[in-house]
Amino acid sequence: MKLLKSNSNLFPSIYSDLFRMDKFFDNFPVWDSDAWLPAANIKEDEKSYDIELAVPGMKKEDITLELENGLLTISGENKEEKEEKKSTYLRKEYKSSSFVRSFSLPENVKEDSITSRYEDGILKIRMEKEEAAFKKEKKAIAIN
Repeated sequence: MKLLKSNSNLFPSIYSDLFRMDKFFDNFPVWDSDAWLPAANIKEDEKSYDIELAVPGMKKEDITLELENGLLTISGENKEEKEEKKSTYLRKEYKSSSFVRSFSLPENVKEDSITSRYEDGILKIRMEKEEAAFKKEKKAIAIN
């Protein structure tokens, strides 16, 4: 009987690359450094609900709020163009980022009383409460 020497290095690179968590997400196309989801703070008191959404670097013109069937959808798109000229070369870069975030509103929100304002990179949305709210058709909400 002859013993065969085992080669423990037969599959190590496949195994180690497959199960290394720091490399696992490197080749996923959905992981984009420009993709982001703004953080939200949601507060409630006796009279209203408040949402604060962190959207730094955007202008209020870049942000859209829509309300349809009790769903508040906030979206934004920011495009930036940078051009740099030096004596021997020209470089022009484009950067854009966008987001969409939706919130299901409680039944007791007065949809006609929703207001918003944008200051210092924070979008602030206030929604007053009422006893019984009826869902209305889609409408745009102006940002002040």
